[in-house]
Amino acid sequence: MSDALSTQVLVVGGGPGGYVAAIRAGQLGLKTVLVDADQLGGTCLIRGCIPSKALIHAASKFESLQQHVGDGALGIRLPQAPEFDLGGAVHWKNGIVQKLNGGVAGLLKKARVQVVSGWARFEDGKSCIVEGDGGTTTHIQAEHTIIATGSLPVELPGLPFGGDVLSSTDALALRAVPKRLVVVGAGYIGMELGIAFRKMGAEVTVVEATDRMLPSYDADLVKPVQGWCRKQGIDVRFETRALGYADGQLTVETAAGQEQLPCDKVLVTVGRRPNTQGWGLDRLVIDMNGPFIKVNDSCQTSMRKVWAIGDVVGEPMLAHKASAQGEMVAEIIAGQRRKFDPAAIPAVCFTEPEIAGAGLSPDEARAAGLDVVVGHFPLAANGRALTMEAGNSGFVRVTARSDNHLIVGVHAVGAHVSELTGAFVQAIEMGAVLEDLAGIIQVHPTMSESFHEAALAALGHAIHA
Repeated sequence: MSDALSTQVLVVGGGPGGYVAAIRAGQLGLKTVLVDADQLGGTCLIRGCIPSKALIHAASKFESLQQHVGDGALGIRLPQAPEFDLGGAVHWKNGIVQKLNGGVAGLLKKARVQVVSGWARFEDGKSCIVEGDGGTTTHIQAEHTIIATGSLPVELPGLPFGGDVLSSTDALALRAVPKRLVVVGAGYIGMELGIAFRKMGAEVTVVEATDRMLPSYDADLVKPVQGWCRKQGIDVRFETRALGYADGQLTVETAAGQEQLPCDKVLVTVGRRPNTQGWGLDRLVIDMNGPFIKVNDSCQTSMRKVWAIGDVVGEPMLAHKASAQGEMVAEIIAGQRRKFDPAAIPAVCFTEPEIAGAGLSPDEARAAGLDVVVGHFPLAANGRALTMEAGNSGFVRVTARSDNHLIVGVHAVGAHVSELTGAFVQAIEMGAVLEDLAGIIQVHPTMSESFHEAALAALGHAIHA
């Protein structure tokens, strides 16, 4: 069975970039078709951000309950230790995913976007063939094409995914906690999931080929995470390369030679690569930027009326970046004047404790030739943090130019700091200076007071530290 469609906007990929682009295009009155071969929501909603945060929450809740066994804590005592049912947690996680997936479908319908399920293969930049279930094919002709095909986990040559060698997607679908887990890669995905499985009760070892954990963040931010790992018995091995897995043993190599690490599962989290294979990119006359599709500041490719957004165009590979680009491209197609030029793109690492930030670190600012002042405020001095058991470690840090006090970066490490990132990036995007933050009255008691106090510290007169 074959069908044919003609549309103004064709979006290939139903992740947070693609579905947002399609919804916005539909809102603007553009006839829009979205093609996706998987569940709507893409990696972020189906097998990445949302499911991982759900299991991280479940793991943290289990760990918290264990603290109340015996003598108890906070005046709360449990007569016996709780049990963790990973299968039950995964079932709960899947319910959240299904609810959000249905929500995306509803939003697309509301925006009058036609969704075509199947794998798209381009014939040229404005037309593709979609192969659906049951051998159906749909020919789509479009005036504009938005490529939003996302990214895929990177495999290591000696550790192809399958069996006991897991991708992050596989790890989020496990039904039992492995007794011994080795995580290959100490980036944010590896550390988030490694810490979560440690909270669930697994013995966790992390092997990292470089000499750093969480290389996207500076040493001051990473130090509390390293301290938690040491305290909880996570064995982090730097300058260690994973070579292969067989018979319950991971072979690794260090400067001292090869070693065997016994384990039940190996989780490989060494990065992600743009999804540029299998859908006919070679038939498009598009310039590349290394492995990524090259775009300008409006997300235009080198091919007229062909656009690309999200992970496929380069770092940072973040869902919220993809969404912002998708919304922008739809508005440009509708005739608005836009470009993608954010002052900062915030990021969060959901480790224990969390790391959050936007803009430049002090070292990055100095490397860019800026003379800066830096203000720190410890969460141990914040009343709300203490009442939520979030004041054991961590801080909020503000980095500003010395000459005009323009804020160029805000970072934090500690429990619950992810919820502060909206204020962090808003301050940078709106061009706030230290005096602006100092003049804002924050609610007491809240974690937000730490942001205010860090700005005061940068001005040289913190009140509570």
